[in-house]
Amino acid sequence: MSMTYDLVVIGSGPGGYEGAIRASQNGLKVAIVERELLGGICLNWGCIPTKALLKSAEVFDKINHLSDYGLSGEKPAYDFEKVIARSRAVAKQLNSGVGYLMKKNKIDVIEGFATLSPGKDAPKVTVKLSKGGEQVVEAKNVMLAVGARAREIPAIGAVSDGDRIWTYRNALTPNRMPKSLVVIGSGAIGIEFASFYRSLGAEVTVVEALDRILPVEDKEVSDEAQKAFEKRGFKFRIGAKVTKVEKSASSVKVSVEVGGKSEVLEAEGCIVAVGIVANTENLGLEALGVEMDRGHLKNDSHGKTNVKGLYAIGDCAGPPWLAHKASHEAVHAADYIAGKKLSNLNPPIPGCTYATPEVASVGITEQGAKEKGLDVKIGRFPFKANGKAIAAGEPGGFVKVIFDKKTGALLGAHLIGANVTEMVQGFCLAITMEATEEDLQGTVFPHPTMSEAILEASLDADGRMINL
Repeated sequence: MSMTYDLVVIGSGPGGYEGAIRASQNGLKVAIVERELLGGICLNWGCIPTKALLKSAEVFDKINHLSDYGLSGEKPAYDFEKVIARSRAVAKQLNSGVGYLMKKNKIDVIEGFATLSPGKDAPKVTVKLSKGGEQVVEAKNVMLAVGARAREIPAIGAVSDGDRIWTYRNALTPNRMPKSLVVIGSGAIGIEFASFYRSLGAEVTVVEALDRILPVEDKEVSDEAQKAFEKRGFKFRIGAKVTKVEKSASSVKVSVEVGGKSEVLEAEGCIVAVGIVANTENLGLEALGVEMDRGHLKNDSHGKTNVKGLYAIGDCAGPPWLAHKASHEAVHAADYIAGKKLSNLNPPIPGCTYATPEVASVGITEQGAKEKGLDVKIGRFPFKANGKAIAAGEPGGFVKVIFDKKTGALLGAHLIGANVTEMVQGFCLAITMEATEEDLQGTVFPHPTMSEAILEASLDADGRMINL
């Protein structure tokens, strides 16, 4: 049986399902194909359940420092199975919510695995249904929102077995609470899991091949983060090449080379967090002649690929591999397909790491500005001089802002400290609205809040800080 739609979306992560909703709002007849769970990796196995785990860890950390707040209590403990179960319950609740949104917006959900073949206006979609059989879907437009999965390195043994060697999915549903862990990779995923398991008492060693942790962040933030994590008991091996990962019945041995010297790190478990691989296999892309770039689908600023009627958004279309980037691209593409007024083409994309402390950034780093030959001025303000941060017992970290020296335009912002993932949106809005340092310096920030550090950092760019 063949069905006809204006748009078929393949993949129901935050890019796919939000793009489908916008297309439906635009009056298009829409279907969405999902091979596993509505909400995709982000909702079921990524962004959301990890934040549930990290909240449990944050609360446990606070309970362990009650005396800092003039409080006392009995010896704190945790039920590891309940911590994990809470995380899964949060994901399940939101998965059900996406199902509701599909019904509300009259979007047909087709459960199964889609493949593409040449069609009239766009590629034809054939779905191998989860319940058995096939369904052929004709569409005027097809949007690929198939996402990505954890990258593994079979050549050195860095492959998940679900027992001793984990990727993020295993780390979200572990078979036990490990006493020790080696985390390979210090990007957001690696650091967040390292932070969670360290809070619950695991000995954690993070291995990073590059010369600093959180390598996409501004160097000052990376340096501050490493100091803060080491204070929490993290161990690091920086500039370390992993040469072999070997498992036994009771442990994992990770062989690394650091500065020409070999070392073997042994732990109960290992998390592989070395990037992602786009889910582009077995879709029929080669036969269609879809242009690729290092394993990702090439697209233009509207999400269009080189194949008529075929769009690609989100992780499968390249970095940054962030849920909110996928959502924006999908909504933009849905508006473009419907001939509607388009949302911002090139918005600033923030990045967030939800560890303790949190890290958030948007725009260019100081190192990036130098590489581009930009003439900039920089302002900084530490939370140790912020009243709300001191009162909250969270004085660590800082806000750093980067302005174009000639025009005063805000080019970048970099934050580390408590709650900064909630603060960075102010900078996103400022860059989107083309704010200058004068605009930020003339903005009234509520007192007392940690957001006042934004004002002070902006003032510091002109040497006019008030509270330090």
